[in-house]
Amino acid sequence: MAGHSKFKNIMYRKGAQDKKRSKLFSKLSKEITIAAKMGAPDPDMNPRLRLAIQQAKGQSMPKDNIERAIKKSQAGDAENYEDIRYEGFGTGGVGVIVEALTDNRNRTASDVRSTFSKHGGNMGETGSVSFMFDRVGSIEYPAEVAGAEEMLDAAIEAGADDCESDAETHELICAAEDLNEVSKALESRFGEAASARIIWKPQNTIELDDEAGLKLLRLLEALEDNDDVQNVYANFEVSDAVLAQMD
Repeated sequence: MAGHSKFKNIMYRKGAQDKKRSKLFSKLSKEITIAAKMGAPDPDMNPRLRLAIQQAKGQSMPKDNIERAIKKSQAGDAENYEDIRYEGFGTGGVGVIVEALTDNRNRTASDVRSTFSKHGGNMGETGSVSFMFDRVGSIEYPAEVAGAEEMLDAAIEAGADDCESDAETHELICAAEDLNEVSKALESRFGEAASARIIWKPQNTIELDDEAGLKLLRLLEALEDNDDVQNVYANFEVSDAVLAQMD
């Protein structure tokens, strides 16, 4: 088990600003619809849907929005969407992974490639970046639900591999295939998590100076702004001052 980690500094915080909340809800709705379409509309029978709903609740998405997204899956609107992963490089050789849900693979690939180019980066081949990341489950709880030691004990008991705590958040890391089981075990003790999802966690990070860091964050922001893009990950660290400029 590891102690405090700077991982919060690594992944750009999607939806942190109020002005992005509408777009965030749209992306969360799409994931719920796709998950319900691919499996069953009942979250108890569909782990991907359960996690999508949990993620939406963690972002304070209204219950009506969640129910509409599930109902939409039964209308056949999500039949042509597919999961696509793009990989590329940004400022300083930082690796970037882009996850998308799209109904037009050519359009999305073109848009993502163009965004990389406009911000000083470039698209890579599949596998050119992902080998530097681990595909893991991530479960987050607010710091106030438990002390660091209590959460660490609960993580071990639930089958998690790691627990990283700071003043605001507990983040528990587990094998991707164990996420649903570990999430349920923790939920029985602490209630619903603020977030439970499968992520790409960097094995190592590249520290960027303020100028390079700001340039990279602009790239990530532009990628996030694409309606087809669901998640963006990058293996870098920047100062809090640079992150504050993006708020």
